[in-house]
Amino acid sequence: MLILYGHAGNTGRPLYARSGPEQARRMSGGPTSGPPWKLAYNATMLTLRTHETIDDIDATAWDALAADDNPFVSHAFLAGLERHGCIRSAFGWRAQHLTLHDDDALVGAAPLYVKGNSHGEYVFDWAWADGWERAGGDYYPKFLCAVPYSPVTGPRLLCGTGTDAHQYRSILVKALREITEQTGLSSLHVNFLRESEIDAFDDAWLSRSDWQFQWHNVDGWRDFQDFLRALTHKRRNAIRRERAQVVDAGIECEFRDGGTLDDAEWRSMHHLYTHTFDEKGNTPTLTLAFFRHLGAAFPTHSHVAFARRDREIIAGALFLSSSDTLYGRYWGAREQIPGLHFELCYYQGIDHCLRRGLIRFEPGAQGLHKLARGFLPTRTHSRHYIANTEFRAIIRASLQREMALLEARGNELLAHSPFAERDAPRP
Repeated sequence: MLILYGHAGNTGRPLYARSGPEQARRMSGGPTSGPPWKLAYNATMLTLRTHETIDDIDATAWDALAADDNPFVSHAFLAGLERHGCIRSAFGWRAQHLTLHDDDALVGAAPLYVKGNSHGEYVFDWAWADGWERAGGDYYPKFLCAVPYSPVTGPRLLCGTGTDAHQYRSILVKALREITEQTGLSSLHVNFLRESEIDAFDDAWLSRSDWQFQWHNVDGWRDFQDFLRALTHKRRNAIRRERAQVVDAGIECEFRDGGTLDDAEWRSMHHLYTHTFDEKGNTPTLTLAFFRHLGAAFPTHSHVAFARRDREIIAGALFLSSSDTLYGRYWGAREQIPGLHFELCYYQGIDHCLRRGLIRFEPGAQGLHKLARGFLPTRTHSRHYIANTEFRAIIRASLQREMALLEARGNELLAHSPFAERDAPRP
């Protein structure tokens, strides 16, 4: 697909547009015919293209636009998902990454997918899909700008840090909206974007927020004892008891960089991951080959916390990290031991952050039990473009009611802060 934008103005009128059912088939993988779809604007052109695989995009140029070392938007992470069988039509995912070019230079990009369902997104729109289909519409396929299977805040409009970055972000947002309209798909969703990207979206986009529980070292704690001293007496003693339960059960824990794991250890971690998904009746979409890829591509920024009894692995938790943040992703256990989930998924991670000087720990979506263990509610952001104006108005009204409840929920959660001095919810 090719789209052309004028270099000077942020808006323009399309001279040519291919739309309707044929383009919808093109984007969702069906048979197509005829010339490629494009929009042309002015004489001096910025060019927008879509790509069905990220391997078509230069890795160094993509990573330079991300402007930080968030591992989830890195070319290596997204390419690993595609190469190792995690992005499949059978799972409801098809890559359609968007790039913006100034002549031959890549100046903007967005991780974009055509979705056949809402699995693996963590911003729940099942009720929207049900309402639209009850009204006789087709909610799927839809577009999603996000990182597959990862409820992790990070850049979604990758435009670097140059003086033109804001203009390029605005162009990408306009292109996302126009692609949705021209293809005839129901909607486009930008999930877990950064606060710094919000200004690129106009009022046609619906705003949605939620709370995630995250750990922040805002007080400069030097070790786990420093962290414990910041908690209330009740919570401090409770965490000490939980950690002691694991030790008393004869369990030894270790936190390892992914590059140090051998193949048998990666097999064990993958087995634990699939076991957890199977127990819950969900489909484990990440392959063993992708787990191995994490260790090879991120040798010092992928991590596994193992629990062993008599040297045998009985539980594990998988993490990734950037230069300042630890991200918890998956866990599994072969037997249930009191306190072990909290030890591997939370306390081992906090210990790692304190050793490495990381200031934030995002242990994943949901989980009210995280609050009592030092993880405070932190706001996440998403933006949603609903093509049908009447349906958009209905969802907008629903989101306004949801926002009022969300604010009340944040205040309620902070009333139960485990810290001796309670903080406000984090923006």
